Amino acid sequence: MRRLRVLPSFADVDAKAWDALLTGASAHNPFVEHAFLWALERSGSLGRSWLPRIVVVEDDGVLVGAAPAFLRSDSFGEFIFDWQIADAAQRFGLRYYPKLTVAVPFTPATGPRLLHTQPDVRSALVAGLLDVEKSEGASSTHVLFCNHAEACALADAAELRGAPPSGPKAASSGLRPEFLRRASLQFHWRNDGYGSFDDFLQALSHDERKQIRRERRRVKESGLVVELRSGCEVPPEWWPRLYALYSGIYARKWGRPYLTRRFFDEMNDTLAERAVVVVARDPKQNDVDGIVAMTLSFERGSHCYGRYWGSDVDVPGLHFELCYYALIERAIAKGQTLVEAGAQGEHKLKRGYLPVITHSVHRFVDPRFSSAVARFFVDEEVAVLRERDELALHGPFKEGSAPSTPLVAGL
Repeated sequence: MRRLRVLPSFADVDAKAWDALLTGASAHNPFVEHAFLWALERSGSLGRSWLPRIVVVEDDGVLVGAAPAFLRSDSFGEFIFDWQIADAAQRFGLRYYPKLTVAVPFTPATGPRLLHTQPDVRSALVAGLLDVEKSEGASSTHVLFCNHAEACALADAAELRGAPPSGPKAASSGLRPEFLRRASLQFHWRNDGYGSFDDFLQALSHDERKQIRRERRRVKESGLVVELRSGCEVPPEWWPRLYALYSGIYARKWGRPYLTRRFFDEMNDTLAERAVVVVARDPKQNDVDGIVAMTLSFERGSHCYGRYWGSDVDVPGLHFELCYYALIERAIAKGQTLVEAGAQGEHKLKRGYLPVITHSVHRFVDPRFSSAVARFFVDEEVAVLRERDELALHGPFKEGSAPSTPLVAGL
C-alpha cells in the first residue's frame, strides 16, 4: 500500500533507503546523498530559515520516492534570485513568505530533486509538495537547480491534477499555470576526451591558452606550493584551518558564512570520501602546514563540483589555480566528464568553462500573480538564451574545438 509522509528531519529517514534512490543521473551528484543533507542539518548550518519538510513516498513500508523540501522564511542561500518576485508580491498585496523550496541548501549545483525508483512516484511527490504548500500556508513552491528531464516533467505536472498547462501559451491565454519553468545561466567545464591538461589547452585560442599558462606560472613563481588531497587523504588537522579560511572570506565580504564550524569539524567522519581539497602552502610558515589558501569541492561518479574558497594572501592567479585549473587537471586525469564551479562568473569563460542553461520550476498559489510571473519568466528566458548564445560566440575555444555537448545543464 502506498503511503505519503512529510518528515521534519533527515534523521527520520533511513540513509541506506534514501541513497538507494540515487540511480542513473543521480549517481553522479554528491549533494542529494543523505550524508550531505544530514550533515547540513546536524551541523546547524540550516539555521532557522531552512526548516525541513521532507516529502517521502513508501510502498508497503519501502521508500520509493523522496524530495528534500524546506519551508523558507527568506531566500538566502538559494542562488535562484527571486528578490524581484518577492517585491512584486508585496506590491500585489500578497505575503511571499513562507514559501516551500525543493533544493540543496547553499548549493547551486544541478542535480535531481524528486528522487524515485518508479515512474509514477513523481506524481505522488508533486501531490505531496502541494499538500505541504497548502498545509503550511506557503505562497509558492520552488524546485531549484533540477535537471533538464525534471524541469520538463514538472512543467507538465499540472496535467496530473487536471489543471491547464503552464508556459507562454498558458500565460497569454490567461489560464492558471501550475509550475512555471525559469532559465538561469551558469558556466560549466566539460571534458571532450582530453588526454592531458595540455591537450585541453591546445583546444583553446592562442590568447586564452597564453593567459592560463601565465596565471599558472605566476602561482609557481610566488613560492607557494599547491597540493590536492581527496577523500581520506585529507589530514583531519586541516579542517579547522580550512574553516578559518572559508569563514574569513565571508567576514571580509558577505557577513555570516552559510556553513558552521561543526560542518567542517565533522567532515572527516561524514563526507570525507566526497571531499576534494586543494590548498596553497607557504613553506616559510609552520602553522598547519603553512596553508594560506584553499578550495573545498565535492565529487561523485564522473562529476566534480567546486564549492568553497578562502585565502589569506593576494597572489595573482591563485584563485584560478585552486578553483579551476587544479580541478580541471584532476578531472582529465580521472576521466571525469563535468566540473561545475558554482553560480555566475563570466570570468570563467576565458578559463574553458562554457555558458549553460540551468533550470528551476516554480508554482505560485495566487492565479493572478502566477500569470504575471509567467510573462516575466518568458521574457527573461528570451534574454538569458540570447546572452548564452552571445557568450558562446565569444568562447575560449578555437573554431571547431569546443565540446559538442548542448549548452544545457543536467542532460
